[in-house]
Amino acid sequence: MNTRRILISALCSLAFGLAACGGDNAAAAEEPVNNPFGGADQPVPTSQAVGASSAVILSSASGGGGGGQTGPVAGLAPSANTQFSTAMYKKWLDGHYVTLDKEATYYGEIADQFRHVFKEQYLPAARIVWSTTQGGGYATQCKVDESTESKMKYRGCTVSEGIGYGMLITAIQGDVAVFNTLWNYSRAFRAYNNQALTPWITFSFTYNVVDNGSATDADLDIATSLLIMHAKTGEAAYLNDALTIAAAIWDTEVKDNMLLSGDTPMWNGVKGPIVYNLSYFSPVALRLFAKYDQTHNWNGVIDAMYSYMTAIQDKGTGVFPDWSDATTAVNPPNKSAGTNANNYTWYTFNKEAVRIPWRIAWDYYWYQDTRALAVLQKLNRFIVDKAAGDPTSSALSVNYSWDLSLGPDNTRNTAVPGQWLAAWCATGLATNSDWLSKCTDALNKKEVSNTASSYFSDILMVMYSQLLNGAYVNPFK
Repeated sequence: MNTRRILISALCSLAFGLAACGGDNAAAAEEPVNNPFGGADQPVPTSQAVGASSAVILSSASGGGGGGQTGPVAGLAPSANTQFSTAMYKKWLDGHYVTLDKEATYYGEIADQFRHVFKEQYLPAARIVWSTTQGGGYATQCKVDESTESKMKYRGCTVSEGIGYGMLITAIQGDVAVFNTLWNYSRAFRAYNNQALTPWITFSFTYNVVDNGSATDADLDIATSLLIMHAKTGEAAYLNDALTIAAAIWDTEVKDNMLLSGDTPMWNGVKGPIVYNLSYFSPVALRLFAKYDQTHNWNGVIDAMYSYMTAIQDKGTGVFPDWSDATTAVNPPNKSAGTNANNYTWYTFNKEAVRIPWRIAWDYYWYQDTRALAVLQKLNRFIVDKAAGDPTSSALSVNYSWDLSLGPDNTRNTAVPGQWLAAWCATGLATNSDWLSKCTDALNKKEVSNTASSYFSDILMVMYSQLLNGAYVNPFK
């Protein structure tokens, strides 16, 4: 969730990667050269093309990896019901998913640019619309003046994170038709920019890539979703593209067995100390990479990242900071955690770290790694104490400080946002069945907002709801 000023100087300093400062991508309308990375150019499997049945075929493949011990099988709440998550999924699609064809009807002045990126092999295509507001970050870059739909006027941008989440959600849901449209979005931009990883922020369906640097969490999620779809359908094209992405992740987003936050000098130590974002750590992704790619030490990355995660959690209050280095919580170089002490979020369990319980609970639900269990237990003990055992308590709305000497808890919220309720619910998986049951009951009374500013909260609620309501069936068993 990055911010930047309208001025060019601030654009360069606050952009997620550095590539956006190098030139005017919007001016380059020429045809792309052939994509050298292979996977992004493979056709959508004809047997699962958009409009075909979205039935899936489960694979008997087994999962892999990591050096952790195995804990007890994780159980869900008695009220877990995939009907809840399916209903939420359908409502979410109505508010945040838009096809190229639909967008072309109300982005008339730029619709002719769509064909430069989206060739026949990448159609039909769709995107997950990112939240922006008139006064917020990226408002200028993401604004479409001629939009006849006011709710879309400042929502011209898409982030790779949203494509990755969307692909995971649709893969878990078994919605092959929608999955393929989002996959096409990723493939088309990768091919157009001749790169293996999806540009982290793009504009509508045009060739205007706001910043073509990568975001590691999105790359992991895109590849994971492809592997899930391969396991469900048996289609080789999904597997091949996932392996292409995994190889690029290893080459540009892994250093000393640790996951970097992106592939630019901002994140890889060339321009300063490396800063880590533990919400980018996806153990399931790494386990699946280890299963299908024995040429890289993915299990070593799992072990290194779990060791780092455990050390950071043990050193603080019990929660995680949004950003950290090898020793403490730190403000990231892209300034996404604020630019002054009144709005710093980097030392708190905040907008980044809210995703950690989902990733770790998912790992425990599928693989029962005791390191995941320990992380969840510590988080659960922390919040149960703060909330006196009541998951409806306003204590769940607080962004807690990892280290009170760095700054206080952030208590500006009073109502509990849906994604925070869901995150704290997930800490009870295989840890606290009473908490998990009461918390899941409360979550299943929530609905997505589908507003112009609810991209992040709604998408997290859908993912957490799928996990906690039993939609996360492991197709690798």
